[in-house]
Parts: sequence; C-alpha cells; structure tokens
Amino acid sequence: MRNAVIVQTKRTPIGKKNGMFRNLSPYELAAPILRHLADGIEGNIDDVILGNVTGPGGNVARVSVLEAGLPLSVPGLTLDRQCSAGLEAIRLACHLIQGSAGKCYIAGGVESTSTSPFPARARFSPDKIGDPDMGVAAECVAQKFRISKDKQDEYALVSYQRSWEAFKSAYFAEEIIPIDQWKIDEEFIRERNIEALLKRAKPLFLKENGTVTAANSCGIHDGASAALVMEEETARQLGFKPILRFVDSQVLGVEPSLPGFAPVPTIQELLKRNNVSVEDIDLIEINEAFASKIIACAQELSIPFEKLNVSGGALTIGHPYGASGSILVTRLFYEVQRRKEAKYVLAAIGSGGGIGVAVLFEAVK
Repeated sequence: MRNAVIVQTKRTPIGKKNGMFRNLSPYELAAPILRHLADGIEGNIDDVILGNVTGPGGNVARVSVLEAGLPLSVPGLTLDRQCSAGLEAIRLACHLIQGSAGKCYIAGGVESTSTSPFPARARFSPDKIGDPDMGVAAECVAQKFRISKDKQDEYALVSYQRSWEAFKSAYFAEEIIPIDQWKIDEEFIRERNIEALLKRAKPLFLKENGTVTAANSCGIHDGASAALVMEEETARQLGFKPILRFVDSQVLGVEPSLPGFAPVPTIQELLKRNNVSVEDIDLIEINEAFASKIIACAQELSIPFEKLNVSGGALTIGHPYGASGSILVTRLFYEVQRRKEAKYVLAAIGSGGGIGVAVLFEAVK
C-alpha cells in the first residue's frame, strides 16, 4: 500500500463574520491557497477536495480551482461533513493515495459565513432523535461530564494565552498566506482582557445551571486552509520533503446531542486498531468549538493539557467551519518541525449530527 504524506500546508488569516473578509466569496478565499500549493506542479494535481458547510451551493472546489487558474483538467470535489469537513477532505485524499487512485491532491476546506445565503443552520438530526443547536449540545456535554463553568473558563484562559504566545512568537505567520492587506488573524488586531470577559460573560443557552458562555465558546468566522498531500515516492521525486506521513483514520457517529463527545470513541478506536496509546502521541489537536468539549475529551481520554492544542485554537482565532479540520493539520505540520522529538501526532474534531473524525500521522524524520 502506498504512503500518503503531507509536504505543504497553508491557511488564510481567520476573519470574524462580517469582519475583514466580509465581501470575499469562498472561491476568493480558497484560490490563493490553491495557487500557492500548486505552484510549479500544476500538471501533477489529480484533484482538489474542499470541505464547505455554509457556502452558496454547487461545487465550491471546482469554482475555486478555476478562480485559482489551475489547469482545466483538475476537477474539484466539495464535501460536507459539517465542522469536520476540512479534516475529512485530507483524510479522503490520503486514502485515495493509499488505494492508488492518484498521487497528488490539494485537500482542505473553506468557509465564508459572511457571504452565506443561508439565514439559519442546516438540520443535524431528525426531530424524533433531537436536533439541538451546537451551543445547547455543548451544555449537554458539560452536564453529562460534570464540567463546571469555572473549569471551562480556566481552559479558555489557558487557550487564549497560548494563542497569543504563539502569535507573538510568529508561529502563526508560518502558517498564513496573506489575503490582500490582511496578514494576521482578525483576533490579533487588538488584545482583549480575557479574564474580565470570562468573569462577566453569562450563560447563553441554558438560563438555569448554564455554563457555556460567549467567552468560553468559539465565534463564527471566515477562512480557508489546505494541505498538499502526495504519494511519498512521488513527493521525493518532485523535490518535496515529507513532514507528516498518514498512518490511519477513523470516523464514528454518536448521539447527536453530544457532538463534543464524538472525538472520544473515534480516537479510542483509531488508537486501539494501531496498537498505540495516548501516551504514545506527542501532539494532539482537537477543534476548540467549546471549552466543554475539550475538557470532556481530555478527561475521558486522559490527555495531558501539555500535549493538547499547545498553541491555542478556535476559542481565540475562530472556527471557519469547513476549514477548521484542515487548520488542525496545518498546526501539526509546523509544530512537529519545531519539536524534533515528536513521533506521532493526531488531529480530531466533533461535528454537528454527532460525528467524530480522527486522523493519525507520524512525523517523517
């Protein structure tokens, strides 16, 4: 079976809904990433796979390919697995390479919530099962796993501090392709007094015994991210240095009211099948949609916070739905290059409808 490796990853800055990217379509956000990753190897690209959740409909990936000026022969595939769509795109590209369907893919995701034509979210689950909004579902996770507001606020503070430390250390600058004049995530234009915000923020979704607030939840954002995924021997022949080698992946469903719990059984199954443990994983990225989700996953999987979301995440920079899973991989791509001792790394995300996606990589030495 062929090895799939990641040789490049990039993302745009992340903008707030109706913020700095308010007039940019998904295609205009994705195209600069595609052009950068395809530069010099345009004729080798088998396909572009992009996750997208709130877009205008149609084949967003194909339009993005054309907007980027890639060869007409590159078809483009758009998929929607809600918040895990960007990670699913990378997962799919890796499995296609393993199965000899192709040798070179650009895979990731894009979201323009600012230009979305939809006033409300899509349905996650039938009414007979229950279809809670994600915030209510985050409260369900907090209640089930007895996660207090104080615990959520404590994690949100740590995540915010880590994000700002990473920004000031120019870690995020390595990840980003500027869009027009924008070179940094919109959140970093002005530093907030997060401690005061956490104390002041009130529960949003449950009036009685509520714990989830605007300060310990992510916002709604715009952005794009993608990875250049190649068959390993082909990558080396073309002069690329593989950084992450795909090991395996897992997708599982859970109760739709507990999407934040979905990474737990998904990661457990993935690690069990590959005969590795959490102790063997050096870096873990789990999307920070809500602090309750991260704490639940850390508790149930016994993940030390020292190896989890080490440069912060969506609680600070934001959650552009379809792109977020790819951003996790982008973060791991650059982080393993700063941590030479890292061997195994893992990206995971839980999404609307109760779906977990997890992907295991090994660092290529």
